[in-house]
Amino acid sequence: MDMQAQATDLRLREALESSGQRFTEQRAAVYRFLCATSVHPTADEVFLAVRRHQAGISLATVYKSLETLVGCGLAVKLSYSDGSARYDGRTDPHHHARCLSCGRVTDVGGDVAAAEIDALSARATGFKVTGYSLELSGYCSACVPSGGPNPVPA
Repeated sequence: MDMQAQATDLRLREALESSGQRFTEQRAAVYRFLCATSVHPTADEVFLAVRRHQAGISLATVYKSLETLVGCGLAVKLSYSDGSARYDGRTDPHHHARCLSCGRVTDVGGDVAAAEIDALSARATGFKVTGYSLELSGYCSACVPSGGPNPVPA
């Protein structure tokens, strides 16, 4: 096992133990995959990738492992109105851009200024903001031919 995998496993062990969960090789395999990928896979995609190395893993175990990782703060679940979900192994502050055609999700760096969040929350009378997420929706370069749809006006 290389140094990166050892560090990943240590991070997983500590997070699981602090939340009263057990470290299992299946959870480790799911977490290692999420940490190593820049795509935002569905549970089915995680299952297909992980079972190459963990032949006996079931789809149910992958779903449970993903929910455990989310509960421990080691992954983020991106839920969509159509009932689908994707998972992100990055838990640092960042945003997402989702293609409405192919469904691909990419990371977008940067932060929204606190003053902008405060200005928006001031419009929500009687509402206390405790967090936010920003997702840009549109069409990726593979799905929009040149001369495609115009961006949303500012």
